[in-house]
Amino acid sequence: MPDRHPNETPSTPFFTCYWLAEILRLREALWGPLEDANETRRARAQGRGFTQKVLLRAQLLGQREKLDLLIVRWTQGSKLVLLGMWLVAIMAGIATAMGALGDGGRSVNVLLALTTLLGLNLLTLLFWLLSFAVQSSGGTWLGELWLWLTRKLARGPDAALTPRALVEVLSRHHALRWVLGAISNGLWASALLAMLLTLLAMLSARRYGFNWETTLLSADTFVSLTAIAGWLPSVLGFAIPPETIVRASNGLTTLPESAQALWSSWLIGCVVAYGLLPRLLCLAFSLITARRKLTGIRLDESLPGYAELRNRLTPSSERAGIDSPATPGFQAQLHPGSLAAYEQDRPLLVGVELASDTPWPPTHLPAGTLDLGIIDTRPERKSLLDRLAQQPPGQLLMVCDAQQTPDRGTIALLADLASLAGLAHVALYNASSDSHAYEARTLAWRERLAAAGFKPDQLHTGLESALAWLASGSPNPSSQNAHV
Repeated sequence: MPDRHPNETPSTPFFTCYWLAEILRLREALWGPLEDANETRRARAQGRGFTQKVLLRAQLLGQREKLDLLIVRWTQGSKLVLLGMWLVAIMAGIATAMGALGDGGRSVNVLLALTTLLGLNLLTLLFWLLSFAVQSSGGTWLGELWLWLTRKLARGPDAALTPRALVEVLSRHHALRWVLGAISNGLWASALLAMLLTLLAMLSARRYGFNWETTLLSADTFVSLTAIAGWLPSVLGFAIPPETIVRASNGLTTLPESAQALWSSWLIGCVVAYGLLPRLLCLAFSLITARRKLTGIRLDESLPGYAELRNRLTPSSERAGIDSPATPGFQAQLHPGSLAAYEQDRPLLVGVELASDTPWPPTHLPAGTLDLGIIDTRPERKSLLDRLAQQPPGQLLMVCDAQQTPDRGTIALLADLASLAGLAHVALYNASSDSHAYEARTLAWRERLAAAGFKPDQLHTGLESALAWLASGSPNPSSQNAHV
């Protein structure tokens, strides 16, 4: 995924924003809060309300922790599963049609054929419709099978949170049954369409005879059943056999080809009227309802994990400096942005925690360089971070005291500043005459900056090479890729 401008709100689809926020909420509930000082700062600066700030924080942390890639991978896998189920449904529809008609070697019992073609479909459709009366999610077995298969494909603790978070969001907004219903009805509609096309192909290519057989029922019963079942197909324009043809179709009388054509039309009409059309209507209704439910999605701010963020994202009063100490083992990381549209064209120079007697600004400063002075206090650090978040520079040179051993707070500050610039380099100033001590501190700087994500050529052990880099002008995208 490409890096983004530090001051740019990540462009994430509407529903995916809430999905990602739910994944992050579940992850933090299970394994504890993430270190998010930089992301929280950006969310406060760019968000306009608590909900937007929560979603923005989730997007920023999701990109940092690669949670957004989990959604992409799961979505791709779920589409493959759905494609596989769709192919199986089509093959099942074809096999059912072929089994109902046979090979043409013997007459087709019309009632048994109709039961074979529509029996299971009507039974599952009835269960789905009755599920609304009892407020259950029954009748969407194919949709639930799809969800179960996608869960089996999710490997790893974070990957398993993806379908779980999806179910949580959909259930919370009463959209889960409609999404699963759309999948189930869509698969049934595909099977019925394949069944219908197979019937048309087989009836066009072979000669079939139709009859009814019974031991207990009378001919009048079959006349009534044929008329009742054929009423709706006749409204749709399908021909139905008249009473005389029905009575003569007892297997004892040889019927003309026109009678067999009437039975074929009746059978196809029943599949369309009682199988395909109801499924298509249910599919359309499920899709429309699911879309309406999803567009009405809102963040439940009272949920654990969201409520605790309110004081941090929308504080009644803000304090300068670090909100809380870093957790043990925490290592600051550089998160470089994109060079798409940096708002500050002039290269920037800043001194970080330099000694009070350090001459500033350095001599031979390149023309056009904007000197931000020396920052040392917490308010100064916060003010500079907020300024760079609003106006990210293309080039930033941070000058540090070579006589100081880099601590975790300094490295974290450098990483935060560098994350808000196109290219950021660090220069060590005021080298000691004790070469052995200087080399040890320089090595410490290199190791800790490398652990934070800085490249070796982003550290200058003197001001001369650093100012030369600063004078080289605003970097282009290719140079960024080489350094960051």
